[in-house]
Amino acid sequence: MRLNPPTIVVFLISLVIAVLALVTKLGIFHMPRYLPHQEYWLAIIAYLILMTGTVVRGL
Repeated sequence: MRLNPPTIVVFLISLVIAVLALVTKLGIFHMPRYLPHQEYWLAIIAYLILMTGTVVRGL
């Protein structure tokens, strides 16, 4: 399997979601809780977006 670097857009989307997870976990920014352990799921989603960007060519 050949891995490709993600595009800047995919990287920035995953970075924004990861920073949002970190900021809400630290309590700097208040975000309503829709799920238990919401910060964990935001971090997982950010990782999955970044992983998809490296595995899928041209994304």
